[in-house]
Amino acid sequence: MNWNNLLSNIRLRQTTRGKDPRNDFESDFGRIIFSPALRRMHDKTQVFPLTTDDNIHSRLTHSMEVMAVGHSLGIRLCENNDFKEIIKKDPYDLIREIPVLLKNACLVHDIGNPPFGHFGETVIQNYFESYFSKEKHLKLNDTEKEDFTKFDGNAQGFRVLTKLQVLNDDKGLNLTFATLASYIKYPYFNDSNKKRGIFQTEKDILIQISKECGLNIDNHIIRHPLCYLMEAADSICYLTMDIEDGFNKNWYDFNFIEDQFNDIPEIRTGIENIKKKLNGIGDEITKMVNFRIFLIGLLSDLAIKNFIRNYDKIISGNYINEKGKTQELIQDDDSKLAKRLSVFCINHIFPKRDITSLELSGHSVITGLLNIFTNFAFHIDEKYRDRIQGLISKSILMAAFLENGLPEKSKLGDLNDYYKLRVIVDFISGMTDQYALDLYQKLSGQKIS
Repeated sequence: MNWNNLLSNIRLRQTTRGKDPRNDFESDFGRIIFSPALRRMHDKTQVFPLTTDDNIHSRLTHSMEVMAVGHSLGIRLCENNDFKEIIKKDPYDLIREIPVLLKNACLVHDIGNPPFGHFGETVIQNYFESYFSKEKHLKLNDTEKEDFTKFDGNAQGFRVLTKLQVLNDDKGLNLTFATLASYIKYPYFNDSNKKRGIFQTEKDILIQISKECGLNIDNHIIRHPLCYLMEAADSICYLTMDIEDGFNKNWYDFNFIEDQFNDIPEIRTGIENIKKKLNGIGDEITKMVNFRIFLIGLLSDLAIKNFIRNYDKIISGNYINEKGKTQELIQDDDSKLAKRLSVFCINHIFPKRDITSLELSGHSVITGLLNIFTNFAFHIDEKYRDRIQGLISKSILMAAFLENGLPEKSKLGDLNDYYKLRVIVDFISGMTDQYALDLYQKLSGQKIS
């Protein structure tokens, strides 16, 4: 594995950008920023579904913060003397490549998540477990069925990036292979024992990217090294920002947070320094903001330290924990902080009635939409199939038609059973929370306009 391959600027469709001072990875950033899929994340759940509280994170604000932390991790890495010795690239080129690649991967890391947060993934998985047990006539093999029963936002995101933004072809945003490789957390498409990281529809793209970036080791595909830092940035943000969101909801005060972590020496010292800096003045929110900044710095230092310390394991695909799963850079034996932050969220945030009640509303909405669309898409009467096709995004349909070599004016009924379900899931998973709710209420007759 070498960094010339890992930083590949090859695209699915080679383009000539003309006179442009940006490098290819900076061009990727522009493509991502202006994409409709990114805009829709402003009304997708991070933790709190359908919230009207402007202080609480959406999927988009979370992704922007992950991007900022990822960019910072990239700069820290490029300034690390041990890494500079390993990579042996011009420092100017290095600083314009790795931090930008991490910005790209971090900004899109949740772009495939369905409405109503990660619970939405569970709803889709469970729906199709039940659906396939009843609909025995469908012509899908077991591997194809697992694309739905093991639906995952990461695999859907890869499809969004590589296929679903249809302009004049089916290459999606046509990002560089380095950006796409840095995004892929789970490079698996047919292992029943692992997460479904790539759907069958994109497996050839994964194989192409892994070959170009040099990610094939011992007959299997491993993660891109920068993906570990993207995951670290994500974990750092949701562990710290979820705690701040709970604080902003007035579920606990700063004294409560202090009591929960006071037994960890570095946290106790950090809080004492925060209080000294405030010099006896400043309200609770100032303490909370400073504490969040302190935590992000602490966890970022840990991520870079572990990346360098475990570099050989990372590039060989052997950075795994005792359970044989991919290890996280901020989860190790030296620091229990990430685990403690996670336990805090599990105990004091996620069980709140505000969250669980709205998640159950999300279950009703997603299940209801799946019922309506599958019933109509497979209806014996063509008029019903035509009606439901009229509701589905034209770009979603066009992506499926292009993949199957069908003309632009084809019909949903021209697709095989797998692709009919693929279109339905592509459409519903791309909805914002509010759009999904409104459409479900209209189609179920709960409201007319």
